[in-house]
Amino acid sequence: MNQAPNLVEVDWCGRAVRIEVQWLAREKSHRPLLIFLHEGLGSVAMWKDFPQLLCAAANCRGLVYSRPGYGRSTQRSEDEIWNPDFMHRQAYEVLPALLQALGHDSEADPPTLFGHSDGGSIALLYAARFPARVASLVVVAPHILVEDISVASIERARTAYLEPGLRQRLGAYHDDPDSAFWGWNRIWLDPRFRDWSIADEIAPIRCPVLAIQGADDEYGTLQQIHGIAQRLPQTQLLELPDCGHSPHRDQPDRLISAVTDFLNHHHTKGDTP
Repeated sequence: MNQAPNLVEVDWCGRAVRIEVQWLAREKSHRPLLIFLHEGLGSVAMWKDFPQLLCAAANCRGLVYSRPGYGRSTQRSEDEIWNPDFMHRQAYEVLPALLQALGHDSEADPPTLFGHSDGGSIALLYAARFPARVASLVVVAPHILVEDISVASIERARTAYLEPGLRQRLGAYHDDPDSAFWGWNRIWLDPRFRDWSIADEIAPIRCPVLAIQGADDEYGTLQQIHGIAQRLPQTQLLELPDCGHSPHRDQPDRLISAVTDFLNHHHTKGDTP
């Protein structure tokens, strides 16, 4: 049974925030847990039905949540400017606080993190900081460094947001689309962020990794996932032709099949149907 999204009170380093969460097939306590970490403009709703489809195919539980500033979670105040460590803070502070608030012991029951774009980077950072708390990683179009193509596409997104259309469309997925868009856009276009890189920080990751990217990704080159594989020899790569930045929208069936095969290969917990 899939539960409708609800709000969970979380203590984020002394700051009380509400985080929108949705459980999928929570009753399957004997099956692996997939935690979905959304992209820079994502939310619970923006995933649409992809998490449900993947969890059903892989026979897994799922946890989907909107980071603060997104979806129905506590919104970013107008004067709150994110710093270049914003993804580190999500990995080191927000996700552990959320799991604690939910009563989930990730050492006894380590989840698989499924992260897209910024969410993929956050998943890598979490697994590097807490290697014993992650069973495996699936990172889709992750960033381990800033490329010119990323900045150029984000500049185009800024232009589009200032014109009619994009803001209205994002309003279907966020209580305050300005909170989501400007928090993400301003820091990615901040000159301080051009030197951002986590390439040298992911070495402690010990779990299996599936790194996936579309060959036509408008926000990054294949250098991103190749860089992960160079540093983490346990990485399995999947390059998707005729696919952009969001394989779960462009090629959902291929993505679900690949992730299900990966999980079946690496996880034996809960062999009982």
